[in-house]
Amino acid sequence: MEYQYILSQIKESVGIITLNRPKALNAVCEQMLQEIEHQVRIFNQDDTIAAIIIRGSDKAFAAGIDISELDKKVETDGIDALDEAYRYFKSITSCQKPIIAAVAGYALGIGCELALSCDIILVADNARFGQPEISLGVIPGFGATQRLCKVLGKSKTMEMILTGRALNAEEAVNYGIASRIVALPDLFSEAEKVAQRIAKLPKRAILLAKDAINQSYNLGLEEGIDYENKNCKLCLGAKSFKESLQNFIENRKK
Repeated sequence: MEYQYILSQIKESVGIITLNRPKALNAVCEQMLQEIEHQVRIFNQDDTIAAIIIRGSDKAFAAGIDISELDKKVETDGIDALDEAYRYFKSITSCQKPIIAAVAGYALGIGCELALSCDIILVADNARFGQPEISLGVIPGFGATQRLCKVLGKSKTMEMILTGRALNAEEAVNYGIASRIVALPDLFSEAEKVAQRIAKLPKRAILLAKDAINQSYNLGLEEGIDYENKNCKLCLGAKSFKESLQNFIENRKK
């Protein structure tokens, strides 16, 4: 597939996707989302790739949906206008490997939802997270009402979505949306360092840890703990665990 709106590269064991519509502040059109989904799927199937980064520019991670395209699709497809984009989102969020979002500048609407669908979010101090869809008479359609509520709670989510108020980087970290703030000049290199650190750890354990953490969204506490225990046992039975354990013991003896 030839890409028009993203750039793709591999650095050691890390796959990097860069959103590349600079004149539109990386506004997400359907083609861009298809390209992201396609590349995430390729990285997910590549055994040499251990972690994935999705990044934008210094000014914008993704400043919302392509309004002109949306207008045309609503005119022709009506209430089904976003169905294809929704399928791409479902595919991206089903990726087994950890995805790190490096967010600088605007992450609005579908751009905010793309960041929220990632596993770790690192932000520059100029980052802004918002869901302004309500101003167009529509609500988020790719998970924001659910993911934000689980992180922010009902009241903050209501204010964010019902008023369109954006959160700054400090608020995003304090409220639990993002992991931490990184100085803008260092953001993308720091995301690579995090990804490379993950890539050096036992792959099976990383995948099972992500799977168990994601299940916390869907299961009650007791069910979630049982699920975690099941995945822990899968790690204990893996050859990589036994090798890592022996290496640790041998190094401690030195």
